[in-house]
Amino acid sequence: MKRIMLVVAFAVGWLAMPAQAQEHFTEGPVWVIDYYRFEPDRGDDYLKWVRTYALPTFTEGKKQGLTLDFKVFFNTARHDEKDWDVAFAQLFPSYGKALDYSAENEAKDKAIAAKVTGTKDENKQREMEAPRLKMRTHVGTSIVREVTLKPMS
Repeated sequence: MKRIMLVVAFAVGWLAMPAQAQEHFTEGPVWVIDYYRFEPDRGDDYLKWVRTYALPTFTEGKKQGLTLDFKVFFNTARHDEKDWDVAFAQLFPSYGKALDYSAENEAKDKAIAAKVTGTKDENKQREMEAPRLKMRTHVGTSIVREVTLKPMS
């Protein structure tokens, strides 16, 4: 009987934790942030590629409602050679929009890629995108929720 009471008490406490956290903030949209490190002497080339292909893709995605916004960040205080140089952040209204597959969104993504690259041929698109892989290394991805803190009353 004691064991059952302990399990019930633990479960109630565990379920109450998210509710307790909610008193401190209001949930907002979700950022998906990809971090990259430039290969030596390739930062300028990579940024030219980004301005040619990624920037128009991000901009069109925002226009078509695939994302709410996007940002680009530079790390001016690298701690070591494994740290990131540039981060690309895309803002989504929810975790579902950020992470779940949608055939409708995939169709929009393909149309945007065709518009930006000038071809619907996905093999040619991959060929055009391939040079970026030699200019940078993917360091990691963060998925974070933006919150608004509630004032103390």
